[in-house]
Amino acid sequence: MTAVTQIEVTNLKKNYNNFCAVDKINFKVKTGEILGLLGPNGAGKTTTLRMLTGFFEPSSGNIKIKNLKIPEDTLKIKKLIGYLPESAPLYHNMLVFDYLVYVAKIKEIAKDRIADKLKELSSLCGLSEIMHKPVSELSKGLNQRVGLAHAMISDPEILILDEPTSGLDPNQIVEIRKIIKNIGKEKTIILSTHILSEAEATCDRILIIDKGKIVADDTPKNLKKNAKTESYITLSLNNTNHDIDVEKAKDIIKSIDKSIIVKVENRSDKGVITFTIIASNIDDPMKKIYLAIKGTDYIISEFKKESQSLENIFHKLTTEGLQEVQQEDK
Repeated sequence: MTAVTQIEVTNLKKNYNNFCAVDKINFKVKTGEILGLLGPNGAGKTTTLRMLTGFFEPSSGNIKIKNLKIPEDTLKIKKLIGYLPESAPLYHNMLVFDYLVYVAKIKEIAKDRIADKLKELSSLCGLSEIMHKPVSELSKGLNQRVGLAHAMISDPEILILDEPTSGLDPNQIVEIRKIIKNIGKEKTIILSTHILSEAEATCDRILIIDKGKIVADDTPKNLKKNAKTESYITLSLNNTNHDIDVEKAKDIIKSIDKSIIVKVENRSDKGVITFTIIASNIDDPMKKIYLAIKGTDYIISEFKKESQSLENIFHKLTTEGLQEVQQEDK
């Protein structure tokens, strides 16, 4: 079956007085797609999700979900969406079972279907052992599972999850990630995160947002493949005769090309200094660095090129704007 566009966002903008939180962004999400909205804290992720769910009205632009528009069809759109905010809005004085029954009634689920629905969600979200525990006794990870069950109880076509693994320990993150992947086989999902490994492991597509603007939109694989020609190199040096002059060593490497960035990563008690070298748009930087070091009395104990990672790409895309501003200020 051919995937169709479920969500279409056009020139979406949100201002808070003189501050622009979301600045004319455009994107589409297809049926059955898991889209990761990735960006640093304050990038505009939560504001975007709140506009998609009808909780915030855009300052300008359009949101179309199926054949419905915000704000004209906000109530109808809310019935299509299951929404989990960063902090699950649970009633802590209720039992998990009672809470989910209460939500089911609010969502106008037929009485004769509630028991089957709770059984289904209990299995999917791993709630079987806690259904008769008070919400107040649950860990944050279990709270998130209950929040997911809440978001899914009306069997929505679209799930929007804001930082679903925020504050969880590594085991809980893996569990929630598995649940989301399982749900994504049948639902359209948008999730926000600033955790790169989570986006790479969970999402079919990643949309990187920074300072309210979209700076990248592609699959994790293509983001890596299409990244600018940038080499990350680890170089460890020592000298048996005397300590290494760090600034002199950095100058030798940077003499190859003024665009090269050299950072000291580690200094061992045996006099070995490890550098990270970032070389952009330079042909065969490993050879050129080797030849530059060869003419000195330094000894190379480690020399390797790191693979391009999503972390590197994310860092570059979300700091370039800051660097441009700093350069303009000088």
